[in-house]
Amino acid sequence: MARRAALPVFLGLLCALFTGLGYWQLERRTWKLDLIEQIEQQLRRTPAPAPGPSSWNTLGKRDAYRPVRLTGRFLHDRETRVQAMTEHGSGYWLLTPLRSERGFTVLVNRGFVDFEHKAANARPGSNAPGRVEITGLLRLTEPDGRLFQDNRPDEGRWYSRDVQAIGRQQRLDADQLAPYFVDADASPLNASWPIGGLTVTRLRNAHLGYALTWFSLAGLCLLGLLIVLRQARRDRPQ
Repeated sequence: MARRAALPVFLGLLCALFTGLGYWQLERRTWKLDLIEQIEQQLRRTPAPAPGPSSWNTLGKRDAYRPVRLTGRFLHDRETRVQAMTEHGSGYWLLTPLRSERGFTVLVNRGFVDFEHKAANARPGSNAPGRVEITGLLRLTEPDGRLFQDNRPDEGRWYSRDVQAIGRQQRLDADQLAPYFVDADASPLNASWPIGGLTVTRLRNAHLGYALTWFSLAGLCLLGLLIVLRQARRDRPQ
């Protein structure tokens, strides 16, 4: 008898759960569409000077993917490799501090290097000194790491581009370090490595399909619940 009573409750809970997940995916779809529109609007803008210290406190999500430009000199001895997966395979993002001519420092994601070319001496010309001009996209810091993979600064293991943590590890002046990083459009040193311009700006949006799947499962659970209740009514003593 207890089993018979438990089944309708279980099916009802599943129906509620799947319905909730369906609505959650619809909310995610709305969020994703807004984000796609925001990125497209940003990409249509002309590159502007990278934000300086006076505007750092006002930066927010609306500034992500804004085209920017800056000029300065790379601090090649303080580059950081962050694990990455790209269309070129597995490897690293190469983040190098750039001391701008305006006096502040910006972490520049110069691009992708594979495992074979992760060391500076394996990519001749990539770390040449001198003044450089950078154009790219402003990106917001990625604190802490990835899901199930925390950054391990002491071991040199980086899974996300955490500006503040990388700055501390590389002993950069926190007051003069921009709270964002810049994805470079291409290598400013005309070297084969790193490969720049790999920022993903076309976001996958499959949330409607996920929502329909969850709603379909909710419908099946509801149908099962109705069948169970009808059968219980038939089996009830007259």
